[in-house]
Amino acid sequence: MASQLFQKKSIDKLIAEAESPEHQLRKSLGPWSLTALGIGAIIGTGIFILTGTAAAGEVLEVHSILKAPLLDAMLHGAKALGTAGRPGAGPGIALSFLLVAIACALAGLCYAELASMIPIAGSAYTYAYATLGEILAWIIGWDLILEYAVSNMAVAVGFSAYIDRLLRGFGIELPRQMMEPLFVEGKYTGAYFNLPGFLIVMILTVILVIGIRESAGANNLMVCVKLLAILIFVFAASRFIHASNWKPFMPNGWQGVLTGGAIVFFTYIGFDSVSTAAEECKNPQKDVPFGIIASLVVCATLYVTVALVLTGIQHWPTLRNAAPVANALVAIGLPNVMKWVSIGALTGMISSLLVFQLGQARVWFAMSRDGLLPRVFSKVHVRFRTPHVSTWVAGFFVAIPAGIFDIGTLADLSNIGTLFAFVLVSLGVLVLRRTQPERRRSFRTPWVPVVPILSILSCMILMASLPVETWVRFLVWLVIGLTIYMTYSRHRSEFGRAAQAAAAAGTAPVNVDPAR
Repeated sequence: MASQLFQKKSIDKLIAEAESPEHQLRKSLGPWSLTALGIGAIIGTGIFILTGTAAAGEVLEVHSILKAPLLDAMLHGAKALGTAGRPGAGPGIALSFLLVAIACALAGLCYAELASMIPIAGSAYTYAYATLGEILAWIIGWDLILEYAVSNMAVAVGFSAYIDRLLRGFGIELPRQMMEPLFVEGKYTGAYFNLPGFLIVMILTVILVIGIRESAGANNLMVCVKLLAILIFVFAASRFIHASNWKPFMPNGWQGVLTGGAIVFFTYIGFDSVSTAAEECKNPQKDVPFGIIASLVVCATLYVTVALVLTGIQHWPTLRNAAPVANALVAIGLPNVMKWVSIGALTGMISSLLVFQLGQARVWFAMSRDGLLPRVFSKVHVRFRTPHVSTWVAGFFVAIPAGIFDIGTLADLSNIGTLFAFVLVSLGVLVLRRTQPERRRSFRTPWVPVVPILSILSCMILMASLPVETWVRFLVWLVIGLTIYMTYSRHRSEFGRAAQAAAAAGTAPVNVDPAR
């Protein structure tokens, strides 16, 4: 068993399995569709909310050691309790966005290399199976399922609340019992079911089942609407910029810029979902690296531009509110532009839901094809050539909890899961450079080992900044996953079946991985 835990699947075998007729997905995505998937996943409502929050700063009340950042709890213990402040970055939030983009690019470059070598659905899960072994592949796959699911449950609940506010603005009031989850912070709300949150996930699930081309087309349309809304804001509001609002540019110095970066870091999460669609690309070796890097460049440019305009039209301390962009537009007399921003925020939620549901289904599909999950999840629709069973399961797995619970408080689980995936992918680049230096790489991460090591360190620092309770929940989820692996998955994986066959024949287990 110990040897099985760290057995790796060869890259050639992974690619051969993906090309087998019963598991083959339709290849219809090009570089720009992949870029749009990345933009769809990255840009949500965060650009309209967190920009103002990070610019103005935050005041945090820490009443429990579980709510304190892990690093603070380790270094200061009970002294981490009480009121803590995050100094605002001011106009320097634009610099925060730029620095965070560079930090994300470190992980993005590592993803690009592995995606060009292993163009298979499953993203970090598949990369870990090829570089680090079965047990770590299971851990990251189980982690990705949580990451995508929790993120989309929170977005679906937010979508419902946003739709409710939008309809109320037009004088339309729907029954409260069908617009809210049953439970918020563990308390019964009196509602029956969050119907809009459930319906939007299931509608997107139908689109994803019908086909990747149709899904990409829907995402492309939503990305265009979202980008148009952002550009309208930039061009309309830029006429009201007062340079005096940018002085001083860094009112709290580099401390403000860095803490602002910690707040906005999670607005960049999502570019890794591009790699989950690698198996449905026409030319994945070139197009996936292009999609990852291009989506980061486009989003970084938009984030920096919005930050400069927002802090230029309003003095940065006034941006500490729930809707800083919308309120700033009202303050300068542009309520019509605010409507476009609302449409942009709404489409941002939907496109993010679509891409993350696509990514989650591909992880289920890849793990099932390897035997770590029931084989039914790797079935491919005869007509649509999509993993329809895993897509439906992923849809209900998100939609039903979104109708019952408000799990916004668990959103940090998505963040810690993403950062953990970044660490393993960066580590995978180092391993493959050492074990398979001769293998062809359509894209090569520059400055190895410096870039992967910096990526690992930056991700670990950000993970340490998350609350203790997030780490506890994350570890509980991993314990559940390891229990499933030890009792079910390891017996049904390719290596597990080979070991059982060898034991039955009374011979030493045959290593079925030709790479070893």
